[in-house]
Formats: sequence, C-alpha cells, structure tokens
Amino acid sequence: MQKTNQDIAKMLYEMAELFEMNDVPFKPRAFEKAARSVEVFGDSISDLYKQNGKLELRKISGVGKGIADRIVEYIDTNRIREYEKMKKKIPINVSELSSIEGVGPKMIRELYTELKIKNLSDLERAAKDGKLQTLPGFGKKLEAKILKGIEFQKTSSGRIPLGEALPLARSIIVRLEEKKLAEKIILAGSCARWKETVGDIDIIAVSSRPREIMNFFASLQEVKDVLIKGDTKTSVRLKIGIDADIRVVPKKSLGATIQYFVGNKSHNIALRTIAEKIGYKLNEYGLFKGTKQIAGDNEKDIYKMLGLDWIPWEMRGNTGEIDLAKKHKLPNLVGYDDVRGDLQTQTDWTDGEHSIEDMTREAERLGREYIAITDHTKALAMTGGSDEKKLERQIKEIKKLNNKLQKEGAKIKILSGAEVNILKDGSLDIDDKTLAKLDIVGVAVHSLFNMPEKEQTARIIRAIENPNVDILFHPTGRIINKRPPYAVDLNEIFKVASRTGTILEIDAHPWRLDLKDEHIKLAKEYCCKFVIDTDAHSIGELSYIEYGIGQARRAGLEKKNIINTLPLKGLLSKLK
Repeated sequence: MQKTNQDIAKMLYEMAELFEMNDVPFKPRAFEKAARSVEVFGDSISDLYKQNGKLELRKISGVGKGIADRIVEYIDTNRIREYEKMKKKIPINVSELSSIEGVGPKMIRELYTELKIKNLSDLERAAKDGKLQTLPGFGKKLEAKILKGIEFQKTSSGRIPLGEALPLARSIIVRLEEKKLAEKIILAGSCARWKETVGDIDIIAVSSRPREIMNFFASLQEVKDVLIKGDTKTSVRLKIGIDADIRVVPKKSLGATIQYFVGNKSHNIALRTIAEKIGYKLNEYGLFKGTKQIAGDNEKDIYKMLGLDWIPWEMRGNTGEIDLAKKHKLPNLVGYDDVRGDLQTQTDWTDGEHSIEDMTREAERLGREYIAITDHTKALAMTGGSDEKKLERQIKEIKKLNNKLQKEGAKIKILSGAEVNILKDGSLDIDDKTLAKLDIVGVAVHSLFNMPEKEQTARIIRAIENPNVDILFHPTGRIINKRPPYAVDLNEIFKVASRTGTILEIDAHPWRLDLKDEHIKLAKEYCCKFVIDTDAHSIGELSYIEYGIGQARRAGLEKKNIINTLPLKGLLSKLK
C-alpha cells in the first residue's frame, strides 16, 4: 500500500521522539523539522519519489540525504530498520503517550524504565493507582494533570483536527477530478463548514460513470477498510481513523444533496420544519410540493422558496443564522482573499524553521502586503527566546532587509514584533522601553495554565492594559484534542480589550483555532477588533491563514471587524 504524507510524517515524528529518548544529539530536532515539512507538503511524496527519484525529496525543507534515505526505505519496504531497532530497545506506543499534554520523550522513557508503561492504558492504570507520584520529580499534581489530560483526550476521540482532514479530503477530490469520471465533485460535511474537528469526510458527485468512481474511491491509498460499496454510495474507513463517504446523485437533486450533507443536522431540521409549515417537504432529493419536485438542482433556489436568503456554509449551525436570513440581515462575511498580512510568525531566531527573509519572500509569494516577525521572548527559554538586546539586533536586521527588498522592487513590508510572555503576575518578560521600539507587540500565556480562573483573568488583564501591547495572541491557550483552554473569564477579558483597544487574535494554526467561533461571537458583542494570524513556524505554515478565515466566517465576522484586512497604513492606525 502506497505511503501517504501523513504516514511518512508520523514515522518521522516517532523517530524524533525515540532519538530524544535515547539522548541522540541533533537528530530529534532534524527529524521533527522534516516531519513538519512533510506534513504540510502539497503533493504526494511517494509519487514525487517514484516519478523523479530520491534527489527530488531533498528539495523538501528539512529533508537532507539521511532523512531522504529513510523516507525511501519506508516507501520501498514498508519499514525503517533503524526505527525497528529503537522500538526493540523501547517497545512503546510513542504517538499514543505523547498525545497527552505534558508527556514528552524524556518522561516516556522514565515511565517505561521505572514502571514498564508502554501505552495509554498502562499510563492511566498507573496514574489511578498512584504509582506515578512515587517517581522522582513527579508528585500528586503532575499525576492529576496527566489523568486530566487522558480524560480530555477521551472526550475528543473519534474526531480529528480540520488541519488533518481538509488537506486529505482535498487531495482525494483532486485525484477524483484527474480521473475525469464526474461532471462535478463537491466536498460537504464538517469540512465544508470549516468546523474545527471532523468526524468523517463527505463527498458528493454527479456522474454518468458511478461504478468506476466507486472502484477508484475504494482503492485509494488512504483507505484501510471498505465498509459499504455500491453504485451510488461507498463508505470506507481511512487510516487516519475516520470514515469517508462518496455519493453519486442525479443533477436534478444536487443542490438538495449539498444542502443536506453540508448540514449541520440542527440547521437541516430547522429548514425542514419551515418547509412543512408552508406545505412543502424537504429532503436530500429536493424540495417537494406533494410528489412534484419544485427545487433541488440549485441550493439557492431551495432557500429562496423557503423565504430565506442563501446562508454561507460556515454559518450553518442553527445559532441564529436562519432568523437573519429571514430578515435579510446576514453579514457580508470576510472573504478568503481579504486578509492582507500576517501578524504572528516565528523564525529561526527562536523556534521557527526559516529565516526572516525566507518567511518574508514566501509571504509575498502568497500575496501578503506585510508580515510581522514575532519571535518568542526570554521567559520561554526552550525556544531560545529573545531578550532585550537580541530584539534590538533583530529590529536592525529587519530594517536592513526592508531596505534590500525595497531596492529589489518588492511590495511587502516587514514589521518588527515579538510574542511576549505574560508572567505569573501579569507583567511582561521584556521591558517597556524595548517594547516601545517594536511595530507590533503581541502577548501570550505560555505557562501556569492551571491557575485559578480569577488569578488567570487578572494576569491577562494586567498584560493587555500595558500601553505597549497591541494583540492578545491565542487568548484561551487551547490545543485541539490535546490541551483544553485554561480557566479564564472571557467576558472580563473582552470588556477590557474593548476599553484598551487590544486586538484579539484568531490564531489560524489548525491545531489551535483560538479564538473559537463561539468566543469570537461573544467578543464581537463587546465591539472588539480581531486579527487573523497563522502562528507560522515555517514557510509551509504561512498558508494556514484560510483556517482562521473559516473560523471568522463561522462567527459571522465581516471585513470591517478584522484589522489585517486593511492596507498597512490603516493597520498601523489601529494599533496602540
């Protein structure tokens, strides 16, 4: 079975963690860096190798000769001998254990060495039996934190982040289109609504060759098991752990099928109720009056017949959008091409993978007009965070690079910035004199996630009341399916942000998507302004902006609500 990019990335991530457990220098970082690049690589790496040879793999960021050799070995033989050798030494389920917040490679090694813990069920059993607190450096608090992380993961099981599902779904659709077996192919379901997690993938097609489509779909390299296979519907289980369905429908029902399978369920029930009240029947085959279909081939006709404006897919959740559509008051949502710049990016000055110049040139290629460099600051020591002197050096470097780009005729502008740590008492780890020299100052919580709500709220409020602070980055600190948001009174945060003019970030990184849609809606009620950033740590992640825009559209945001839809001069006027 051909290896997917996700298969290869997972293997490289596991090898990085195994190298770290074995105290191998340099390799953990190198393999993790390569895994990230593979994860976001646009084309099939297996196909790239088979068509162009091993040397082509070395053009992928972070993939040198040694890692390319291992990728080739994995594609050709379905194994990597070095990986198997390390697994014999430490026979554990690395990806399972490391999925728990705070459980890293060194801890995994100690858990195995001292307690023979190999997987998540072993870890949960040992924690519940109080065995973890017997290890040096663990204690009751860490044991409780691990149990909390396991419980959180259980509640998230069965769904994967949009950032995993959407690229895979798009890849499948591209291959279906290349086969030219269908007139139309549409991605529906949670992916179409840009929901932060996805339980399955729904694809709709119009085709006169349904059997050929079903055969091709069932034979895809990502498929683990075929669950149902017929002429109009095929369901498969994917290797990533969710199901995918494809349906072939007649053209006359396409609009109704899209409406039904885009969902969500609550939105659809509300529409069917409206239809029944005016003597119609609505289902996935069309809108009917008696037995006669009166709409179905076009989704917009269905909404019109029900007395509604057409509702964008992202807003469909039965959370007030139907009433707005009835009153013709739906917002003019921010578009996927409306964001002009990115105000949170990290470079190789701290924990990013690429230089300021590399990040800037990629941002320009993507059509950005400006980019802020916001490397971490000194309290986050693990990232090599900047102190005041390092920030001063970076400001000078950015000025030089701006001059160079201007001479070359480049249109993009680099802004100096920082992602400054909020300390326990709400003070910042960089002095005000240095912060005042930066174009953009973002602040974020990176530690002490378990503080009581009142203290955490006061901590953040003190930070955003600093007159140098422009943006509150990833305001709730969550990592999807891995770390829950910390306890904080968002009403109080949003009230202060509105008063101080602090911009709230919608972090577009698909593992964060923070703020989430319901919090964005709440902040909008306080008349807060927003910024959509990628939180990119590599050039491949700069394209993540669309995930944040999807989140903003789910919350009903318009262009006017988001400061980085403005040209540079307008943007700078909105900052403190």
